[in-house]
Amino acid sequence: MTIPTGFRAFRIHDDAQGYRSGVETVALDDLSPGEVVIRTAYSSVNFKDALAGTGKGKILRRFPLVGGIDVAGHVVASTDPAFSEGDEVLVTGCGLSETRDGGYSEYARVEAKWAVRLPAGLSLRDSMVLGTAGFTAALALLRLTENHQHPGLGPLAVTGATGGVGSLAVDIFSSAGYEVHAVSGKPAQAAYLKEIGATEVIGRDALATGRPMESARFGGGLDNVGGPMLASLLAQTVPYGNVASAGLAASHELPTTVMPFIIRGVSLLGVASAGTARDIRDEVWKRLAGEWKPRHLDRILQHEATLDTLPSVFERMLAGGSLGRTLVRIG
Repeated sequence: MTIPTGFRAFRIHDDAQGYRSGVETVALDDLSPGEVVIRTAYSSVNFKDALAGTGKGKILRRFPLVGGIDVAGHVVASTDPAFSEGDEVLVTGCGLSETRDGGYSEYARVEAKWAVRLPAGLSLRDSMVLGTAGFTAALALLRLTENHQHPGLGPLAVTGATGGVGSLAVDIFSSAGYEVHAVSGKPAQAAYLKEIGATEVIGRDALATGRPMESARFGGGLDNVGGPMLASLLAQTVPYGNVASAGLAASHELPTTVMPFIIRGVSLLGVASAGTARDIRDEVWKRLAGEWKPRHLDRILQHEATLDTLPSVFERMLAGGSLGRTLVRIG
Protein backbone atom coordinates (compact mmCIF):
# COMPACT_ATOMS: atom_id res chain seq x y z
CA MET A 1 0.00 0.00 0.00
CA THR A 2 1.26 3.48 -0.86
CA ILE A 3 1.62 5.75 2.14
CA PRO A 4 0.58 9.34 1.34
CA THR A 5 3.23 12.04 1.47
CA GLY A 6 1.16 13.94 4.01
CA PHE A 7 -1.49 12.89 6.51
CA ARG A 8 -3.35 14.30 9.51
CA ALA A 9 -2.07 13.98 13.07
CA PHE A 10 -2.78 15.62 16.43
CA ARG A 11 0.61 17.04 17.35
CA ILE A 12 1.84 18.63 20.58
CA HIS A 13 4.44 21.41 20.73
CA ASP A 14 6.27 23.24 23.50
CA ASP A 15 8.64 25.92 22.22
CA ALA A 16 9.13 29.67 22.10
CA GLN A 17 5.49 30.05 21.03
CA GLY A 18 4.29 28.18 24.12
CA TYR A 19 2.55 24.88 24.80
CA ARG A 20 -0.01 24.07 22.12
CA SER A 21 -1.59 21.15 20.33
CA GLY A 22 -3.81 20.54 17.35
CA VAL A 23 -4.31 18.77 14.05
CA GLU A 24 -1.67 19.34 11.40
CA THR A 25 -0.26 17.64 8.33
CA VAL A 26 2.83 15.50 8.86
CA ALA A 27 4.91 13.10 6.78
CA LEU A 28 6.15 9.63 7.65
CA ASP A 29 9.69 10.99 8.05
CA ASP A 30 8.38 13.32 10.77
CA LEU A 31 7.49 10.33 12.95
CA SER A 32 9.72 8.45 15.37
CA PRO A 33 11.67 5.59 13.80
CA GLY A 34 10.30 2.05 13.89
CA GLU A 35 10.06 -1.12 11.87
CA VAL A 36 6.27 -1.22 11.54
CA VAL A 37 4.00 1.34 9.88
CA ILE A 38 0.30 1.15 10.80
CA ARG A 39 -2.68 2.68 9.07
CA THR A 40 -4.54 3.71 12.18
CA ALA A 41 -8.15 2.64 12.60
CA TYR A 42 -8.74 3.63 16.23
CA SER A 43 -7.14 5.14 19.28
CA SER A 44 -8.62 6.12 22.64
CA VAL A 45 -8.55 8.84 25.28
CA ASN A 46 -6.93 8.17 28.65
CA PHE A 47 -6.36 10.59 31.53
CA LYS A 48 -2.69 10.69 30.54
CA ASP A 49 -3.69 11.81 27.02
CA ALA A 50 -5.71 14.69 28.44
CA LEU A 51 -2.78 15.81 30.57
CA ALA A 52 -0.41 15.61 27.60
CA GLY A 53 -2.73 17.32 25.16
CA THR A 54 -3.39 20.30 27.43
CA GLY A 55 0.00 20.61 29.10
CA LYS A 56 -1.59 20.18 32.54
CA GLY A 57 0.74 17.28 33.26
CA LYS A 58 4.39 16.71 32.40
CA ILE A 59 3.95 13.67 30.18
CA LEU A 60 6.00 14.30 27.04
CA ARG A 61 9.76 13.98 27.35
CA ARG A 62 10.50 15.69 24.02
CA PHE A 63 8.71 17.91 21.51
CA PRO A 64 7.04 17.98 19.10
CA LEU A 65 5.28 14.64 19.37
CA VAL A 66 2.05 13.16 18.06
CA GLY A 67 -0.28 12.48 21.02
CA GLY A 68 -2.14 9.30 21.88
CA ILE A 69 -0.80 6.46 24.05
CA ASP A 70 -2.89 3.84 22.21
CA VAL A 71 -3.12 2.77 18.58
CA ALA A 72 -4.74 -0.06 16.62
CA GLY A 73 -4.89 -0.67 12.89
CA HIS A 74 -3.50 -2.52 9.91
CA VAL A 75 0.16 -2.93 9.03
CA VAL A 76 0.99 -1.23 5.73
CA ALA A 77 4.75 -1.70 5.81
CA SER A 78 7.22 -3.66 7.93
CA THR A 79 10.93 -4.35 7.87
CA ASP A 80 10.47 -6.94 10.61
CA PRO A 81 9.59 -10.45 9.36
CA ALA A 82 7.20 -10.96 12.28
CA PHE A 83 4.68 -8.61 10.62
CA SER A 84 3.25 -8.43 7.12
CA GLU A 85 1.06 -5.99 5.25
CA GLY A 86 -2.56 -6.38 6.34
CA ASP A 87 -1.83 -7.71 9.83
CA GLU A 88 -4.09 -6.30 12.54
CA VAL A 89 -2.00 -4.98 15.44
CA LEU A 90 -2.23 -2.79 18.52
CA VAL A 91 0.17 -0.92 20.77
CA THR A 92 -0.56 0.57 24.20
CA GLY A 93 1.91 2.63 26.20
CA CYS A 94 5.49 1.66 25.34
CA GLY A 95 6.58 5.30 25.15
CA LEU A 96 3.81 6.47 22.81
CA SER A 97 3.11 10.18 23.35
CA GLU A 98 5.93 10.29 25.88
CA THR A 99 9.24 9.62 24.15
CA ARG A 100 7.93 8.78 20.66
CA ASP A 101 5.05 9.72 18.37
CA GLY A 102 1.71 8.22 19.35
CA GLY A 103 -1.56 7.03 17.92
CA TYR A 104 -3.45 10.25 17.14
CA SER A 105 -2.40 10.04 13.52
CA GLU A 106 -3.73 8.53 10.31
CA TYR A 107 -0.47 6.58 10.14
CA ALA A 108 1.73 5.52 13.05
CA ARG A 109 5.25 4.11 13.06
CA VAL A 110 6.18 1.84 15.97
CA GLU A 111 8.91 -0.49 17.10
CA ALA A 112 8.14 -4.10 16.24
CA LYS A 113 9.04 -5.28 19.74
CA TRP A 114 5.98 -3.51 21.15
CA ALA A 115 3.45 -4.29 18.41
CA VAL A 116 0.93 -6.91 19.55
CA ARG A 117 -0.87 -8.99 16.96
CA LEU A 118 -4.61 -8.56 17.54
CA PRO A 119 -5.68 -11.66 19.50
CA ALA A 120 -8.58 -13.77 18.26
CA GLY A 121 -11.69 -12.74 20.13
CA LEU A 122 -11.14 -8.98 19.81
CA SER A 123 -11.83 -6.56 16.98
CA LEU A 124 -9.66 -3.50 16.42
CA ARG A 125 -12.53 -1.44 17.80
CA ASP A 126 -12.78 -3.64 20.91
CA SER A 127 -9.05 -3.34 21.47
CA MET A 128 -9.24 0.44 21.68
CA VAL A 129 -12.38 0.53 23.81
CA LEU A 130 -10.10 -1.43 26.12
CA GLY A 131 -6.83 0.38 25.30
CA THR A 132 -4.45 1.29 28.10
CA ALA A 133 -7.38 1.48 30.53
CA GLY A 134 -8.46 -2.11 29.96
CA PHE A 135 -4.88 -3.31 29.85
CA THR A 136 -4.23 -1.64 33.21
CA ALA A 137 -7.31 -3.18 34.81
CA ALA A 138 -6.40 -6.65 33.54
CA LEU A 139 -2.76 -6.24 34.56
CA ALA A 140 -3.98 -5.36 38.05
CA LEU A 141 -6.05 -8.54 38.17
CA LEU A 142 -3.08 -10.58 36.96
CA ARG A 143 -0.93 -9.13 39.74
CA LEU A 144 -3.65 -9.77 42.32
CA THR A 145 -4.18 -13.39 41.31
CA GLU A 146 -0.47 -14.08 41.11
CA ASN A 147 -0.31 -13.00 44.76
CA HIS A 148 -3.02 -15.49 45.73
CA GLN A 149 -6.08 -13.27 45.54
CA HIS A 150 -9.25 -15.32 45.14
CA PRO A 151 -13.01 -14.65 45.42
CA GLY A 152 -13.18 -16.42 48.77
CA LEU A 153 -11.26 -13.58 50.42
CA GLY A 154 -14.21 -11.27 49.86
CA PRO A 155 -15.29 -8.49 47.50
CA LEU A 156 -12.85 -6.40 45.52
CA ALA A 157 -13.26 -2.64 45.87
CA VAL A 158 -12.62 -0.45 42.81
CA THR A 159 -12.08 3.25 43.49
CA GLY A 160 -12.61 5.87 40.81
CA ALA A 161 -15.06 3.36 39.41
CA THR A 162 -16.75 5.55 36.80
CA GLY A 163 -13.50 6.32 34.95
CA GLY A 164 -12.02 4.26 32.14
CA VAL A 165 -9.78 2.00 34.23
CA GLY A 166 -12.39 1.80 37.00
CA SER A 167 -15.29 0.92 34.71
CA LEU A 168 -13.35 -1.78 32.90
CA ALA A 169 -12.03 -3.15 36.19
CA VAL A 170 -15.59 -3.49 37.51
CA ASP A 171 -16.55 -5.47 34.41
CA ILE A 172 -13.35 -7.56 34.19
CA PHE A 173 -13.25 -8.44 37.89
CA SER A 174 -16.90 -9.47 37.92
CA SER A 175 -16.38 -11.48 34.72
CA ALA A 176 -13.54 -13.29 36.51
CA GLY A 177 -15.87 -14.38 39.32
CA TYR A 178 -15.29 -11.67 41.95
CA GLU A 179 -17.93 -9.71 43.81
CA VAL A 180 -17.16 -6.07 43.06
CA HIS A 181 -17.92 -3.03 45.21
CA ALA A 182 -17.60 0.15 43.17
CA VAL A 183 -16.43 3.26 45.03
CA SER A 184 -17.43 6.54 43.40
CA GLY A 185 -18.10 10.17 44.16
CA LYS A 186 -20.80 10.24 41.46
CA PRO A 187 -23.98 8.85 43.06
CA ALA A 188 -25.95 9.58 39.88
CA GLN A 189 -23.95 6.83 38.15
CA ALA A 190 -24.88 4.04 40.57
CA ALA A 191 -27.20 2.39 38.04
CA TYR A 192 -24.46 2.46 35.39
CA LEU A 193 -21.98 0.80 37.76
CA LYS A 194 -24.44 -1.96 38.61
CA GLU A 195 -25.19 -2.51 34.93
CA ILE A 196 -21.52 -3.24 34.23
CA GLY A 197 -21.04 -5.65 37.11
CA ALA A 198 -20.91 -3.94 40.51
CA THR A 199 -22.78 -5.70 43.32
CA GLU A 200 -22.66 -2.63 45.55
CA VAL A 201 -21.92 1.04 44.96
CA ILE A 202 -20.24 2.89 47.82
CA GLY A 203 -19.86 6.65 48.13
CA ARG A 204 -16.26 7.69 48.55
CA ASP A 205 -17.12 9.42 51.83
CA ALA A 206 -18.47 6.12 53.17
CA LEU A 207 -15.10 4.49 52.50
CA ALA A 208 -13.06 7.28 54.06
CA THR A 209 -11.33 6.82 57.40
CA GLY A 210 -8.49 8.55 59.14
CA ARG A 211 -7.65 5.55 61.28
CA PRO A 212 -4.71 3.28 60.39
CA MET A 213 -6.97 0.21 60.54
CA GLU A 214 -10.69 -0.46 60.52
CA SER A 215 -12.84 -3.58 60.48
CA ALA A 216 -11.91 -5.63 57.43
CA ARG A 217 -14.61 -5.46 54.75
CA PHE A 218 -12.83 -6.06 51.44
CA GLY A 219 -10.85 -8.97 50.10
CA GLY A 220 -8.71 -6.41 48.28
CA GLY A 221 -9.14 -4.04 45.41
CA LEU A 222 -7.87 -1.67 42.77
CA ASP A 223 -7.23 1.98 43.59
CA ASN A 224 -7.15 4.61 40.84
CA VAL A 225 -7.20 7.63 43.12
CA GLY A 226 -4.26 7.60 45.53
CA GLY A 227 -3.99 9.67 48.69
CA PRO A 228 -6.42 9.11 51.60
CA MET A 229 -8.63 6.86 49.44
CA LEU A 230 -5.88 4.30 48.99
CA ALA A 231 -4.98 4.54 52.69
CA SER A 232 -8.63 3.90 53.62
CA LEU A 233 -8.82 0.86 51.36
CA LEU A 234 -5.67 -0.62 52.85
CA ALA A 235 -7.08 -0.07 56.35
CA GLN A 236 -10.20 -2.11 55.48
CA THR A 237 -8.64 -5.06 53.65
CA VAL A 238 -8.79 -8.59 55.10
CA PRO A 239 -5.68 -10.50 56.22
CA TYR A 240 -3.49 -11.43 53.26
CA GLY A 241 -5.66 -9.53 50.84
CA ASN A 242 -4.10 -7.45 48.08
CA VAL A 243 -4.64 -3.88 46.91
CA ALA A 244 -3.35 -2.83 43.48
CA SER A 245 -2.41 0.82 42.94
CA ALA A 246 -2.85 2.07 39.37
CA GLY A 247 -3.62 5.79 39.53
CA LEU A 248 -3.30 9.12 41.30
CA ALA A 249 -6.39 11.04 40.19
CA ALA A 250 -6.60 12.66 43.65
CA SER A 251 -3.05 12.55 44.98
CA HIS A 252 0.37 10.98 44.54
CA GLU A 253 0.82 10.84 48.32
CA LEU A 254 -0.03 7.93 50.62
CA PRO A 255 -0.88 8.95 54.22
CA THR A 256 -0.84 5.53 55.88
CA THR A 257 1.05 3.44 58.43
CA VAL A 258 2.69 0.04 58.26
CA MET A 259 -0.09 -1.49 60.40
CA PRO A 260 -2.15 -3.07 57.58
CA PHE A 261 1.03 -4.68 56.26
CA ILE A 262 2.48 -6.07 59.49
CA ILE A 263 -0.73 -6.87 61.38
CA ARG A 264 -2.89 -8.23 58.56
CA GLY A 265 -0.26 -9.10 55.98
CA VAL A 266 -1.94 -6.91 53.36
CA SER A 267 0.05 -6.47 50.13
CA LEU A 268 0.21 -3.25 48.12
CA LEU A 269 0.91 -4.07 44.46
CA GLY A 270 2.06 -1.50 41.93
CA VAL A 271 0.58 -1.53 38.42
CA ALA A 272 2.83 0.17 35.84
CA SER A 273 1.18 -0.52 32.51
CA ALA A 274 3.29 1.66 30.20
CA GLY A 275 6.52 -0.31 30.49
CA THR A 276 5.17 -3.82 30.99
CA ALA A 277 7.52 -6.54 29.78
CA ARG A 278 6.54 -8.16 26.48
CA ASP A 279 5.77 -11.64 27.85
CA ILE A 280 3.43 -10.19 30.48
CA ARG A 281 1.90 -7.86 27.89
CA ASP A 282 1.06 -10.80 25.61
CA GLU A 283 -0.46 -12.73 28.52
CA VAL A 284 -2.69 -9.81 29.52
CA TRP A 285 -4.03 -9.35 25.98
CA LYS A 286 -4.62 -13.09 25.70
CA ARG A 287 -6.73 -12.94 28.87
CA LEU A 288 -8.59 -9.83 27.67
CA ALA A 289 -9.57 -11.64 24.48
CA GLY A 290 -10.62 -14.71 26.44
CA GLU A 291 -11.88 -15.37 29.94
CA TRP A 292 -11.42 -11.77 31.11
CA LYS A 293 -13.09 -10.09 28.14
CA PRO A 294 -15.52 -7.49 29.52
CA ARG A 295 -19.16 -8.31 28.95
CA HIS A 296 -20.34 -4.69 28.72
CA LEU A 297 -17.95 -2.94 26.32
CA ASP A 298 -20.83 -1.32 24.44
CA ARG A 299 -22.14 0.16 27.70
CA ILE A 300 -18.74 1.31 28.89
CA LEU A 301 -18.08 3.07 25.57
CA GLN A 302 -19.66 6.48 26.20
CA HIS A 303 -18.24 8.71 23.48
CA GLU A 304 -16.67 8.54 20.04
CA ALA A 305 -14.28 11.32 19.10
CA THR A 306 -12.24 12.39 16.09
CA LEU A 307 -8.87 14.12 15.88
CA ASP A 308 -10.67 17.44 15.59
CA THR A 309 -12.80 16.99 18.72
CA LEU A 310 -9.99 15.86 21.03
CA PRO A 311 -9.48 19.25 22.79
CA SER A 312 -13.07 19.31 24.07
CA VAL A 313 -12.75 15.69 25.23
CA PHE A 314 -9.58 16.54 27.15
CA GLU A 315 -11.20 19.48 28.92
CA ARG A 316 -14.25 17.45 29.91
CA MET A 317 -12.08 14.64 31.26
CA LEU A 318 -9.87 16.95 33.32
CA ALA A 319 -12.96 18.69 34.71
CA GLY A 320 -14.15 15.36 36.10
CA GLY A 321 -16.96 15.02 33.57
CA SER A 322 -15.89 11.81 31.90
CA LEU A 323 -17.62 8.47 32.24
CA GLY A 324 -16.41 5.13 30.93
CA ARG A 325 -14.37 5.17 27.75
CA THR A 326 -13.92 7.44 24.74
CA LEU A 327 -12.95 5.88 21.42
CA VAL A 328 -11.12 7.92 18.77
CA ARG A 329 -12.09 7.06 15.18
CA ILE A 330 -9.23 7.79 12.81
CA GLY A 331 -9.24 5.40 9.84
